[in-house]
Amino acid sequence: MNSSWRRRELLFLTVYAVVFYAIIIRRSLQLSHDHYGKLYGLRPGWISNRLNDVSDAQWRNFRGNLPILTIVFGVFTLVANMLRAYYHLKAKAMSIIWIMISLIYISYLHGACIIFVLSIASVNFLLVKILGRTKYFSFVLWTFNISFLLCNRIYEGYSFSSIGRHWAYLDNFRGTFRWHICFNFVVLRMISFGYDYHWAHHNSRFDQKKHIQRCHSCSSGRTCYLLLQERSVQNDKFSFSIYLCYLVYAPLYIAGPIISFNAFVSQLETSQKNYSLREVAWYGLRWIFSLILMELMTHLFYYNAFAISGLWKQLSPMDVFIIGYGVLNFMWLKFFLIWRYFRFWSLISGIEAPENMPRCINNCYNLESFWKNWHASFNKWLVRYMYIPLGGSQKKLLNIWVIFTFVAVWHDLEWKLLSWAWLTCIFFIPEMIVKSGANAFQVESAFGEFIFRELSAVAGAITITCLMVANLVGYVIGPSGLNWLVSRFLQEEGLPTLGGMFVSFYVGTKLMFHIDDAKRRRH
Repeated sequence: MNSSWRRRELLFLTVYAVVFYAIIIRRSLQLSHDHYGKLYGLRPGWISNRLNDVSDAQWRNFRGNLPILTIVFGVFTLVANMLRAYYHLKAKAMSIIWIMISLIYISYLHGACIIFVLSIASVNFLLVKILGRTKYFSFVLWTFNISFLLCNRIYEGYSFSSIGRHWAYLDNFRGTFRWHICFNFVVLRMISFGYDYHWAHHNSRFDQKKHIQRCHSCSSGRTCYLLLQERSVQNDKFSFSIYLCYLVYAPLYIAGPIISFNAFVSQLETSQKNYSLREVAWYGLRWIFSLILMELMTHLFYYNAFAISGLWKQLSPMDVFIIGYGVLNFMWLKFFLIWRYFRFWSLISGIEAPENMPRCINNCYNLESFWKNWHASFNKWLVRYMYIPLGGSQKKLLNIWVIFTFVAVWHDLEWKLLSWAWLTCIFFIPEMIVKSGANAFQVESAFGEFIFRELSAVAGAITITCLMVANLVGYVIGPSGLNWLVSRFLQEEGLPTLGGMFVSFYVGTKLMFHIDDAKRRRH
């Protein structure tokens, strides 16, 4: 009976989802057709003579440079792999190869500003080596790196003229890409190197044998990322050449994904074995399919252009919801393509980095799951180097404020990002309290299970709404637009849209429950 009821429920939920997306697509096409003349950032496209939405600067730059990036990385990986195979090179020799390749790459990106990158990195290396075994190490490491993270932004990457007049001519050779933007990722790597060096000289609590017995991936002959990350490398691997290679490794330099020092060095020594050549090729092919999907999306729906132009503020609450929902999906697909592109080249080069966005944005119904599956490699970094050192789950309510504030500052010094961080923390607290109570609650009957599932779906709908608000404030409208967004839906005209949105998210959450049930049955 229960199984039969769930099948009927799944059918209803699926039909509702199809109708929901049909309405969204139809209305999005109509909005794009009616207002394209008033939107910023549209350029002639290649699909059916339609305009293409390239209003997002990050996507426009990545898409425009894709051909040359592909040629450059193709040559880089071919040279590195040929030298590794022909001379049977290990970590230290491969680090020198990749340093030479990567320095050519970042010299083009940053020009003379490569001096700033190498200088700060060298001082960090000396601090780690000198103070890495002392009790003051954590304080010094964080102070040094956060200071430069802030100063780099405040002084916009510095100028050579401020050092001295005879250095001023170097300001004419600053490259094509602002070095202090990329340096945010270098900061994470410098902290990772410091902590991995520090922990290598202390007794590790990680039980490798027990982990291999319990881990499905490791017991099957593969090596999971957790093992690569937690297993300390030999002391000679903490050399300056390997450290510098880790910081400037070309495939992951611009955007990540973020990989720990231990995991990187292990694979620099011996290439990753988790992905076969066929699996890497299929990974690349899937990326091409995703790129085609993005091209279709930006040619048909001008979501980001509506948000950039501010035109959506003049539309109905229903249209505001459609554009807001579309912008978040556009952002997800944009980062998905950027991160997987660079991870693909890293895989070909023998380094497996953690996968960002292993789960679709439309398949997350709680905050914790969302952040674990958005910038997933950054989440792993935060857990290892911030969350656990700060006290882990015992101080979770305090930790999230420190961590999300750091994440906001790490992205940029903007009030809208701090607003996003603190809104997320405010939304996180009720979820953690409810989860704690739910874990203590034992369901003993079919009716109790039904009630628990319904309440969980309602909680999921509320969480998705909160996630939409937090991300729109953080990345689109800023804190000044929050009052407009809330008032738009709480007025008489907006209440039906708010109700329909909530019901749709409730249905979506229940669909996700069915997806999770299917995965559990399969495994």
